[in-house]
Amino acid sequence: MSTYFPKGEVARKWFVVDADGQTLGRLASRVARILSGKDNPKYTPFIDTGDHVVVINAEKIKITGLKADNKKYYHYSGYPGGMKEEEFLKRLERRPELILETAIKGMLPKSKLGKAMGGKLKVYRGADHPHIAQKPEVLANA
Repeated sequence: MSTYFPKGEVARKWFVVDADGQTLGRLASRVARILSGKDNPKYTPFIDTGDHVVVINAEKIKITGLKADNKKYYHYSGYPGGMKEEEFLKRLERRPELILETAIKGMLPKSKLGKAMGGKLKVYRGADHPHIAQKPEVLANA
C-alpha cells in the first residue's frame, strides 16, 4: 500500500464562526477539526490541509457548570516564584480572544505542523473582523 499525497496545491477556504452563546469546548473542538483539515476529503496527517477560521464575538462564549468560578489559567515565567494565575472571569473581561485561542490550539498537534495550523486561526472580541476581502463562509452550528 502506498502513501497518499494530495495532488497540486491545497485550496484553502475561509470560514467565520460566531461564538455567541456557544460552549467553549464544543466550539474549540469543531474549529480545531477544521484547522487540521480533518473535514477535508484530501486530509493527510503529515500535510497541512486545513482551512482558515475567523472566530467572532469571543466575549460571548459560554462555559458550563461551575467552571466560570473555578477555572484558572496558569503561566510560569521561568523564574523562582514566577507562577502567575488568572481566573476565567478576569481573563474573559481582559482578553476573551485568548481563552478561545488557548482552548483551540491546545487541541492541535504540538509540532511545527500544529503551529502552522494554529496560524490560520483568527479570533476577535466583537463582530467586526478585517478578513472580509477573503469572502469567508459563515459556518452554521459550529
